Amino acid sequence: MKNHQTGRLKVTRSLQLRLALGYAFIIAALLILLNTYPLLMSQNLMFRSQQTALQNQAVLITNTLTTADELTPETVEQAITPLDDLEVQRVLVTDQAGLVLYDTEGALTGKYALTGEVVSALRGNDAFASQYVENTFYSRAASPIMTRNNVVGAVCLYETDSGQGLLLGELQHNLRLISLVVCLAVLGMFAAFSRIFTGRVSMLLAGIRRVREGEYTHRITMAGHDELSQLADEFNQLTGRLQTTEEERRRFVSDASHELKTPLASIRLLTDSILQDENIDQETAREFVGDIGEAADRLIHISQELLALNRLDEGRTVTREPVEVNREAERTCRMLQPLAEEAQVTLETHLGENCVARCGREDVNQIFRNLMENAIKYNVPGGRVFVATRRAGDTVCLEVADTGVGIPQEEMDKIFQRFYRVDKARSRAAGGTGLGLSIVQDTVRLHGGQISVAPGEEAGAVFTVTLPAWTEEVADG
Repeated sequence: MKNHQTGRLKVTRSLQLRLALGYAFIIAALLILLNTYPLLMSQNLMFRSQQTALQNQAVLITNTLTTADELTPETVEQAITPLDDLEVQRVLVTDQAGLVLYDTEGALTGKYALTGEVVSALRGNDAFASQYVENTFYSRAASPIMTRNNVVGAVCLYETDSGQGLLLGELQHNLRLISLVVCLAVLGMFAAFSRIFTGRVSMLLAGIRRVREGEYTHRITMAGHDELSQLADEFNQLTGRLQTTEEERRRFVSDASHELKTPLASIRLLTDSILQDENIDQETAREFVGDIGEAADRLIHISQELLALNRLDEGRTVTREPVEVNREAERTCRMLQPLAEEAQVTLETHLGENCVARCGREDVNQIFRNLMENAIKYNVPGGRVFVATRRAGDTVCLEVADTGVGIPQEEMDKIFQRFYRVDKARSRAAGGTGLGLSIVQDTVRLHGGQISVAPGEEAGAVFTVTLPAWTEEVADG
């Protein structure tokens, strides 16, 4: 029991681990996407906003400086001073060599400012750069000052924006809180789902182990209509079939043992009688030996029928050939004529035309022999047995009817079971084993046919067998 629990825990943990890893990978990917994509889009949006604002103001300043005759610190200051509505933190103006002519902070006036943006502007290009550091945007934009299509200087604007940086920081903080809440919710849902799922799987595993140990009556009750519930239903149907098969196997072994025990006991009793009686006369000994021979014949008959059933159960190779059913019916009638005369039963045949079945010749002979032999043995003195064949479309019908003791209606569904006999005393007296009809049914089904039984019009029973007919299409195929 401990090993079973250990195996169940290993399987459960394995499933839980795989589910956890799968969920963790999916959730991690979603959280990474949630915490990066919106932030990157927001940053890019703010970068473009800063670029547009700074470049518009740089164009305004360059247009103002273009009207000056010469770029000097005085002319630049005179041109920029009236622009009081500039929304920038710092303004630098350089000449064409990069020398700073004007600096709103005054730190670089008279010095060279050869930053990347200024160099790009002096080459005639607009330039922009921005960084987001510690919830603050640091942006720079530069534009060339053009006079008669010549670059005479550059304007560089600096802007620091902590307001939008704080907004982006708050967005990042809110996304982290949302990610945490989502993560906790998913973990809770996963724990509940994992417990339910692994519990249902463990129930199936426990049921399989119980059936493996031989408890075929075990059934699984699982609510719902999902795949696991359907699997549980299939499991219950399978165990039901296993239970039926096991019951039939046990009954078969019990019945076979009983059938073999009776003639063996007779042989043992008769041999002991011969051996223990030293003065037994020859006539009595011959009688005992004859009885032993009859018991041996019964054992041989039982063994042959058991072997036939075993071959049918194992799926023996099926021989399908054109079989003249009428010929086999006549052949069986000739073979069983002495038995019919001994039982004072008359055999009558009504054979149709074109009755060629797609079957095995020995199988057809066996079907006729078993059905006709039963019809003779369970008949009454002066009774009759009717054997009829006819062609019905793509099938050949075989009928064996008798005027004997018949079969009770409530017993007709059971007579094809192995070792089942309606009248056990009469069956043993007639030498029956209860296997003949089972062999006939299995043989007929093996060839794709059907067998049925019905009460006779006046007395007895009528057995009807249908087999596939041999046609030219089948032969060509």
